[in-house]
Amino acid sequence: MSQTTESKPQGERRGKPAPTYGGGRPDAKGGDRPRRRREPEEEVWVPKTILGQKVASGEISSLEEIIELGLRIQEAGIIKKLLPDLKSEVVDVGIIQKMTSNGQSTRFKAIVATGNENGYLGIGQGKSKQMRIAIEKATNAAYLNVNPIKLGCGSWECRCDQKHSVPFKVKGKGGSVTIEIIPAPRGLGLVAGGKIKRLLELAGLKDAWTTAKGSTPTMNSTSKAILDCLRQTFSQG
Repeated sequence: MSQTTESKPQGERRGKPAPTYGGGRPDAKGGDRPRRRREPEEEVWVPKTILGQKVASGEISSLEEIIELGLRIQEAGIIKKLLPDLKSEVVDVGIIQKMTSNGQSTRFKAIVATGNENGYLGIGQGKSKQMRIAIEKATNAAYLNVNPIKLGCGSWECRCDQKHSVPFKVKGKGGSVTIEIIPAPRGLGLVAGGKIKRLLELAGLKDAWTTAKGSTPTMNSTSKAILDCLRQTFSQG
C-alpha cells in the first residue's frame, strides 16, 4: 500500500511553530524585528521675499525691528530664523461636517499655538480634509502670527524687577469671549483654566489672575481674546 505524507513547514517538522513574517525582518528567535521609524528631514529654508533675504543675510536680526518698520511677514521661515527656540502645541482639533449636493463633506479644523515661554506667542488656525495637513496649515499660520509680549511686574503687592507677569491690567476680546489678565505677585502662579493657562505659559507668564466671560470652550474665540490681551502689553508699553 502506498502511503501519502503531508508536507509541513520547516518549523513544524522540528516541533517549533513556523515564524510569521510581518513588516520587519525576522530575528534570531524567529520573531519580527521592529522597523526603525524614519524621522522627517527638516527642509532648508530658501527665502522668497525681500524681507526673507534680509533676515537670512543678517541685515534684520529681530522681530521688533520688523514691527517698527511696519513690514509684513509672509514666510514662516523668517520667524524660525529669528526665534529658533519656539515650541508648537496643538490647542484644539475639531470636525466640520457640511451637507452639499454631492452628500456630506467632512473637514478637520486645527488650532495651534507657538511660543518660546519668554515673551513671544502666536496662534493659527488651519482647515483641510486631512488632519495632518490641517495641523501643518495651523502651525504655519501660528508662526506668521507670532507677536512680542512685554513681560514685567505690575502687581502692587510685589513690585519686583523680574519679568514674571504682565506690566499692567489688559483686556482683550475675541468673538463672544472677553478675557482680562491682572498682574499677580510672584509665587502665586497662573489662576486660569487648563487651555488658557497653557497659552499663558507659552507666552512666558508665570503669575497672573484671569477673568473670562462668554463661551470659553470655543477655543477659536478664546485664543483670539488671549492674543488680543497680550498684544496690548507691547503696543501700550
